[in-house]
Amino acid sequence: MSYSSRIEASDCVILFADLQAGIVDLTKTTPIDRLKKSVLGLSKLAKVMEIPAVVSAIAGEDGSPAKIVPEIAEGLGDLPTHHRSTCDSFLNEEILQAIKATGRKTLLIAGVATELAVQLPALSAADAGYRVYVVLDACGGMSERTEQAALLRIAKAGGTAVSVMSLAGELAGDLRTEKAQQAVGILYAMAQG
Repeated sequence: MSYSSRIEASDCVILFADLQAGIVDLTKTTPIDRLKKSVLGLSKLAKVMEIPAVVSAIAGEDGSPAKIVPEIAEGLGDLPTHHRSTCDSFLNEEILQAIKATGRKTLLIAGVATELAVQLPALSAADAGYRVYVVLDACGGMSERTEQAALLRIAKAGGTAVSVMSLAGELAGDLRTEKAQQAVGILYAMAQG
């Protein structure tokens, strides 16, 4: 199989990491309203393009389940939340098996914080042979400097960054199809705000 720089919906799986109350509000690099709009756009795009998604989160200190941002369910419907006890989703067997079960080898990651919940599984996924894309506008970091350091480390491991808008345009394909028109609608919604 030859390498292609193109992203194919049929080979993608999305990891939504720590997009939960108490954590998502900590973003300093992507304004919270923009972050939530991007998460909604990515969720809707996943639905249109039939891209499976895995949601990972950290349970509350008292063991209570995480309250995931509603934008994921608004776009994709209710998904199970896989609670983990490590910062790296790939170190949790349940999450790893959910990703592997899709049979897909292109991992799109969205989450907060880019420095932990995004960077660590990105590195592990790259080491495991996945093509890794950080969906940057659906991520939030603790500071510009530390997020940039995380992105540089991911790039060194072979990963790269992409935006929801770029994904919508790339995955749309033939603009005469209904799926493409839905993807373009998501692209326009992203461009408007």
